[in-house]
Amino acid sequence: MCTRENRLPKLDLHCHLDGSLSREWFEEVTGRRVETSEIQVGRACRSLAEYLEKFDLPLQYLQTEENLKKAGKEFLLGAKKENIDYIEVRFAPLLSVSKGLTAQKVIEAVLEGLAEGKKECGVYYNVIVCAMRHHSVEDGLRLAEAAREFLGEGVCAMDLAGNEAAYPMHLFREVFLQARKLGLPFTIHAGECGSVENVTEAIELGARRIGHGIALRGQKQAMELCRRNQVGVELCPTSNLQTKAVKEGELYPIQEFLANDLLVSVNTDNRTVSNTSIEEEMAHIAGAYGVTEEEIRKLTQNAIETAFASDLVKQELWKKCR
Repeated sequence: MCTRENRLPKLDLHCHLDGSLSREWFEEVTGRRVETSEIQVGRACRSLAEYLEKFDLPLQYLQTEENLKKAGKEFLLGAKKENIDYIEVRFAPLLSVSKGLTAQKVIEAVLEGLAEGKKECGVYYNVIVCAMRHHSVEDGLRLAEAAREFLGEGVCAMDLAGNEAAYPMHLFREVFLQARKLGLPFTIHAGECGSVENVTEAIELGARRIGHGIALRGQKQAMELCRRNQVGVELCPTSNLQTKAVKEGELYPIQEFLANDLLVSVNTDNRTVSNTSIEEEMAHIAGAYGVTEEEIRKLTQNAIETAFASDLVKQELWKKCR
């Protein structure tokens, strides 16, 4: 692997704020000792539903400007501890709209915290604003308008997250057609729960990246659509195994995606819930799936190419790949 003096840059393009908060943040906002089992799943996690239970506690406390600001700052300081160079943090503002907070106020609070964190640690970041599948189309449209207000000022893109099986992609065409009209780039959680149609519909709507995309496995036409449109695929290996997006014993598709020239990257999804880091994800794919050092370099280059970062930040990241 690269030495610390000549290491590849570390990027994380798919990382949720509420699933990646530090124990210190939890104990400060709750005023008590927080058990690991409250915020983290183990290897014995049986399903996506069980995995999602770990978001109950953080969401309970992400309801005030103060806690949202602290969350943004703690998140970035945590990324610095892992030697991250660039990270895109995503969260769903409408899950924190309470006690008089608007979506705009929620976004502002997180951005303020991230800005404070950057002053201390220097990590480059951007925010992806998530619409939720169980919310209405009208909610999604309002969120797109709110996100557009901050585009280029901390917010880089929009996303769609939540129960993919119950709320397929076609229900949200209007939301992302509007996002496209507003000039708001988007990545979409799709193909995590087995539906390749969700992936192809997201690409046809104009998604620049796909979150997880496991359902592309074995789908030559869909992979060709993805490759032809230069759509990034955000794999999250540890999370994919924990949520059973990929079941034990099944072939993880990273080598298949690389062989088909997809712009696949490796990400953490939820650093706290999955108890992982980018370094651990890279070690895992090398050990479990035979990913070579040269392939890790390619995965890193794919991440830079598909990041929603400014040209200036990308130039800095490319320099570290030489």
